[in-house]
Amino acid sequence: MIYRKATIKDIPLIQVVRNSVKENQLSNPSLISNELVEEFITKRGTGFVCEIDDTIVGFSIVDFIENNVWALFLLPEYEGKGIGKKLHQLILDEYFSKTQKTIWLSTETNSRAKKFYEKQGWKNVGFHGNEIKFEMCFKHWKK
Repeated sequence: MIYRKATIKDIPLIQVVRNSVKENQLSNPSLISNELVEEFITKRGTGFVCEIDDTIVGFSIVDFIENNVWALFLLPEYEGKGIGKKLHQLILDEYFSKTQKTIWLSTETNSRAKKFYEKQGWKNVGFHGNEIKFEMCFKHWKK
């Protein structure tokens, strides 16, 4: 497994991963265009990918403008192998190396992602639209 910063050339495979998920599916995949992903990994924030045999199997993206985890997704067949946990660690280490502001994310209720974030120490602070909103503060992440 190779973990590295995401680049513009990774966007097509990032889209494959994003559109392969079984939970937190997009109601309209065209809402997340290649141009939007490029903006998030080059201007608004940064991202990381996990490659296995030259194939991207997971990615994470943080948004420094809105102070949130914009995305963390894996190909379904690679879940449960520690890849998501490593991508999570990389993105939060990157975020908190630049700011101490509290970061947030949202995810579907009753999803495996919800359980994952709870295990990683995120605090449930209510709702963001129809999704559960979690927050992580700098002091909690550094523990």
